Amino acid sequence: MRKGVLEMCVLAAVSSREAYASDILVRLKQSHLIVVEGTLYPILTRLKNDEFLSYRWEESTSGPPRKYYTITPRGAQFLAELRVGWDELNTAVGRLFSKDTTIESTNTFEK
Repeated sequence: MRKGVLEMCVLAAVSSREAYASDILVRLKQSHLIVVEGTLYPILTRLKNDEFLSYRWEESTSGPPRKYYTITPRGAQFLAELRVGWDELNTAVGRLFSKDTTIESTNTFEK
C-alpha cells in the first residue's frame, strides 16, 4: 500500500508544476512525508516508464544538468483515479474510527 501511496504523492507533487528530484523531495517533506533519494528515483523511473511522467533536461549554472519532471495527460488521469480510491479508503477507515459507529460482534463461535 505504501508504494501506491508514494506514487500518488509524487504525481501530486508534480501535478501543478514541473519539478526536479530535489524539489520533489522538498515538496514531500513539506507535507511531512520523509522520502529519501534511494526511494524516489525508482518511483520516478516507474512513473516515466508507465508514461505517467515525462522529463526534460535543463542546464544548471551551479552544477550538472537537471532533469525536470512533468505529469503527462495519462498521469493526470491516473492521479485522478488514485485520488478517488484514496478518498474511498479514507472514508472507509474514518468510519471505523467514528464515535458514531457501533461494531457488532461477528464471532461465529458465540452461540
